[in-house]
Amino acid sequence: MARRLIAHLDMDAFYASVELLRYADLRGEPVVIGGGRDHAPHVMPDGTRRYARLRSYVGRGVITTATYAARAFGVNSGLGLMKAAALAPEAVLLPVDFDEYRRYSRLFKAAVRAIAPLVEDRGIDEIYVDVSVLPGAQLDGGRAAGRALKDAVFAATGLTCSVGVTPNKLLSKMCSEFDKPDGLTLLTEAEIPARIWPLPARKINGIGPKASARLDALGIHSIGELATASPALLVAEFGKSQGAWLHAAAHGRDDRPLVMASEPKSISRETTFERDLHAVRDRAALTALLNELCLALAGDLARKGYASRTIGIKLRFDDFRIVTRDLTLPAHTMDARSIRRAAGECLKRVDLTRRLRLLGVRAGALARLADLVGPPHAAEPMRPPVANEPAAHYGLPLFDSLPPGV
Repeated sequence: MARRLIAHLDMDAFYASVELLRYADLRGEPVVIGGGRDHAPHVMPDGTRRYARLRSYVGRGVITTATYAARAFGVNSGLGLMKAAALAPEAVLLPVDFDEYRRYSRLFKAAVRAIAPLVEDRGIDEIYVDVSVLPGAQLDGGRAAGRALKDAVFAATGLTCSVGVTPNKLLSKMCSEFDKPDGLTLLTEAEIPARIWPLPARKINGIGPKASARLDALGIHSIGELATASPALLVAEFGKSQGAWLHAAAHGRDDRPLVMASEPKSISRETTFERDLHAVRDRAALTALLNELCLALAGDLARKGYASRTIGIKLRFDDFRIVTRDLTLPAHTMDARSIRRAAGECLKRVDLTRRLRLLGVRAGALARLADLVGPPHAAEPMRPPVANEPAAHYGLPLFDSLPPGV
């Protein structure tokens, strides 16, 4: 029986790389994608272009993506543009062009499917590919197949991608990050102790900041330490399901099949508090957390290539009761400000007298950016929450209105 070989193909700084195809003079410079149409380059009488710079940006926008030169300054997806301007004031700011990104996404995926038809689409800029039965893959561990995928993508688009080829999706996603940009990394199960275990535990996709902090508190910092941790300890700390998954993931075990047909129903972000918080007395902390969740969710939508028409919140109270509320928007959006406004509207419909243990934000009714007729629109303007305004039904203060950068 042929051994399983799964490739994870991740386009390198996809949106920014597409822009550099038409603005080749910006290659090597720090470039940020996230501006509006008014940030389009201005063509001078002599034919040269004048570009907008971050130092002159004023507004509430966030970064969609950035070139690797910009990332060297700490400028990454989801960061507010005003904050990014403080880190890299001379970085070039370009507007988002989803029509062009969708076009290049279709091109690179078609090129891959012409070689390997078993593809799981993970968003606008990443896919999983089963290369197990491609010619020669069993002899070289998928090296030639990985190179063929990279060559096909470059021939079709002029863009580079990074590929990881391993026995499963978990390891392949990790390995596609090892040698960015334009990398090709192969890994066998026998190499896990030497190449995977020395990495920080947070490098496992699915271990977020909260779980990483809890592992740190247990003295578990690396994947190797997680692999040798007592399964009983992990279950006691994280619960049966997550504890078992952490142990399996640390050993590189993942039997998830490629999913070729289904689409995610929703994308969400949530956080469990270290202590129970009250909507009035801990208003500032809750406001900051809600803003962070909305920014992170907007970033997730952009990276995965989706827009949402239904925004919801999830609350778990100190009595472990869970409450959810949803709001359907007039149009699909992936805009952090629109998401935050909708979440605020949902909060008006919840009795916030009890303390909170968990807060979450969810984006549902998803549509692929590639399937929308035009660029996803922000929701129709909704009145943002006003500081000290009473909640509609319960006479309680809402979380603060939007701060700069959201």
